[in-house]
Amino acid sequence: MAVYGIGNPLIDFLCYADESDIEELSLHKGTMLLIDEGKRSEILERMRERNKTISCGGSCPNTMVTLRMLGIETTLAGGVGDDEYGEMYRRRLRENSVKDETVSFPAATGTSIILLTQDRERTMNTFLGANRLYDAGKVNARSASEAELFYFTGYMWDTEAQKSAVRKALEIAKENDVKVAFDLADPFAVGRYRQDFLDLVSNYCDIVFANSEEARFLFNNYDAYECCRSMGKLCSIAVVKNGKNGSYISDHGQMTEIPLYGSTKPIDTTGAGDTYAAGFLYGYVKGFSSAVSGRIASFLAGEIVAQMGAQFPSERMEEIKRKINQLI
Repeated sequence: MAVYGIGNPLIDFLCYADESDIEELSLHKGTMLLIDEGKRSEILERMRERNKTISCGGSCPNTMVTLRMLGIETTLAGGVGDDEYGEMYRRRLRENSVKDETVSFPAATGTSIILLTQDRERTMNTFLGANRLYDAGKVNARSASEAELFYFTGYMWDTEAQKSAVRKALEIAKENDVKVAFDLADPFAVGRYRQDFLDLVSNYCDIVFANSEEARFLFNNYDAYECCRSMGKLCSIAVVKNGKNGSYISDHGQMTEIPLYGSTKPIDTTGAGDTYAAGFLYGYVKGFSSAVSGRIASFLAGEIVAQMGAQFPSERMEEIKRKINQLI
């Protein structure tokens, strides 16, 4: 099964920050904030003397890269700049054999400055750059129609251009019986577009991912289990991740609780949700039950938070695949 994703290719700048940095920069810890070039410069200037790790990221791209490393064919569409970071990104896709349908624009490649505090929480400050220019006219209708699953995240709803691209892909998916998976992505995104997201879940989506905070915003309920039940009434498969308490899955109304795998003291939570989605979709594509897919997802998320960065190094994949086989 081939998976087609539309997302935001971003270059991640990862560095440690103090609580005072978060406060004095007027940031909301643990969320994603869209920033302009001025704010981007302000944050980078404050972090100028800190050690930084630079890598390729972005929520949907992280999922597509991880799926491909696990052996599933994936395609990534989105916007990059005609600059060194755009070429760096495309090189990363080639190295991982992800089909590259990114479009190059005369703009800066998007970046995300990820600040990690002592509690290992990450605060993402995203400058969309060239991503803002990707619209419905850039969608490859053939790729979208020939895929067996289309994947996107709630981050795409922050610009009208990208929203139009996703809506076009959703219509193509509906016309061609392509399955659709959607990750709500961020509590603030859910807060901004709650009714839109409810409509998407109800009318287009087969699989939906949320964490407990996103689910709370969607259903106005602090109980992750009940949120999963509610979401499971709107789509075939609903997944609510509940932090250290594991996750819940509703598969056609049948509820399953998935335990947490891996460390309860993560090094870096960047990409945990993206990697969970990759693990679950891997199991789904392979035809495994939701319970097995959930265990794979939880295991992979536990592995990614034990390292810096949101994508696995290629040299770890054989070991990871062996461990996945033990969960099946």
